[in-house]
Amino acid sequence: MSALAEPTSQSILELRDVDAGYGPFRALFGVSFNVAEGEVVALLGANGSGKTTVARVCSGLLHPTAGTVTVGGIDVSRAKTYEIARQGVTHAPEGRSVFASLTVEENLTLSFRAELGKRGVPDALAKAFELFPRLGERRGQLAGTLSGGEQRMLSLARVLVTPPRLLIADELSLGLAPIVVDEVYRTLADVRAAGASVLLIEQYVHRALGLSDRAVLLDKGQVAFDGPSDQLGDLAEQVIAGPGAD
Repeated sequence: MSALAEPTSQSILELRDVDAGYGPFRALFGVSFNVAEGEVVALLGANGSGKTTVARVCSGLLHPTAGTVTVGGIDVSRAKTYEIARQGVTHAPEGRSVFASLTVEENLTLSFRAELGKRGVPDALAKAFELFPRLGERRGQLAGTLSGGEQRMLSLARVLVTPPRLLIADELSLGLAPIVVDEVYRTLADVRAAGASVLLIEQYVHRALGLSDRAVLLDKGQVAFDGPSDQLGDLAEQVIAGPGAD
């Protein structure tokens, strides 16, 4: 791989003066913040504030038009998605991404075999079914026939069983029942305990603040707050975190 430069920073993720957009539409304006090793940062803001755009820039799905993005000190501003993934970055996007014509177990096996090899599959499957018992009950069921919440659990299990170096979690709880949201947050706590860093984009503001060390608040594509989660204070009440992408 590479064309990637040598590390220059201690942060696992750092954005410096990042602009980004879609065609003529500009979504981010000079965004700067960082995520330290082992840290959980909640990225909050109203719909349309630029949260999902930040996630896409960080994982290489969208390249910034100005500024730089570094992972582990390596400049990945123009890197391909697979190059960023090789740096230990996993992006769990909003929505559901499953192979509808394969069973639950087949979906998981494909993902785990690619990442862990054939020998690692049995232990990974056992952990997935431990994290999400409902998937174990439906292991032989076609993924396309699962409920929306169950499909979301399946897509999450594929990501969360093996904690990455950095997890970019975009609206993981979107559309899930409260009891499933509890399961997701327990799993995120385990991911954190395993030493992973997390950039957490979440509609449940207070849940996100409760798990995170720091919070970054976006307002119309710009950083309005960057500091300890417990200091966000009244600004948290101004965050409109309804369903939907931005």
